[in-house]
Amino acid sequence: MASLKLAFLCHLCLLLVGIVCAVYKGADISFVTQQEKDGQPFLDSNGKKTDLFALMKSYGMNAVRLRVWVNPAGGWCNKVDTLNKAKRAKAQGMALMIDFHYADSWADPGQQPIPSAWKGHSLEQLVTDVYKHTYEVLSYLKSNGISVLWVQVGNEINNGMLWPIAKTPNYAAISKLINSGYKASKAVYPNALRLRTAQFNSYFEALKKAGTNYDAVGISHYPNKSNWQQLNAQSEITMKQMISKFGKKVVVAEIGMKWSDADASEAMLADIFTRVTAMGSNGIGVFYWEPNLTPDHYEMGAMDSSGKFTKAITSYNRY
Repeated sequence: MASLKLAFLCHLCLLLVGIVCAVYKGADISFVTQQEKDGQPFLDSNGKKTDLFALMKSYGMNAVRLRVWVNPAGGWCNKVDTLNKAKRAKAQGMALMIDFHYADSWADPGQQPIPSAWKGHSLEQLVTDVYKHTYEVLSYLKSNGISVLWVQVGNEINNGMLWPIAKTPNYAAISKLINSGYKASKAVYPNALRLRTAQFNSYFEALKKAGTNYDAVGISHYPNKSNWQQLNAQSEITMKQMISKFGKKVVVAEIGMKWSDADASEAMLADIFTRVTAMGSNGIGVFYWEPNLTPDHYEMGAMDSSGKFTKAITSYNRY
């Protein structure tokens, strides 16, 4: 992963529906149900098996990010799986971000595959597909008592989405798809603050020219123990530029560091919390990407091989 991406957290159609918080401290834990099926334990500091959502809350986390796929293998991250996780987040009083990939599996800067059910569709058909899928999932969550604060319309779409139809530099097509997802989000959750992320100022200028609507910008941030101070400062400069130049709120929508560098990771997280908090109402929060993954699956998580969070996560309780 790149150490710093204004990476489409993209177009995070951030839905802020009236909840006030100094700064949201969260994590994307979309793998949790699959981990539980595979027998992965989550342990507190005393080695006691604990529900992951309750464990996160005990460490000071107050928000969760969940990805949604269109027709995924095994049903993981479909609307039913997402609802199950959302209910558990709600039970812990956590705010919720929904991250639409608009794919059957991973969508990121290196791949934006069209879902199998949408293949062969024209741009206008894809605009309708995005609307229907977004509306269907959000309506399903809402009808089951779930409040969604943020909706991310497209995942890391620095290079566009639903390739090849809306690949950069076709900003007109990208804008149509983003606006369709935003419109569907607004239809379900009317008080919508939309957020997007991308890599360069020129990207935002192009989307502005294409008539894209959004209210907030997200960055993905993956430093290492040698460069985190430099990259934290760089990310702050980038976020302040988004605030001053584009008038948008900002969020660190993904963050992580190698699990074995827990001391450095703790310091890095504490520093980024300080920087985001200092932005006042313009700084939404910080979300760790899958801290619940153990080293045999992902080295940038924050959990050791036994299922305990590393020291890095203690930084959440400071803010």
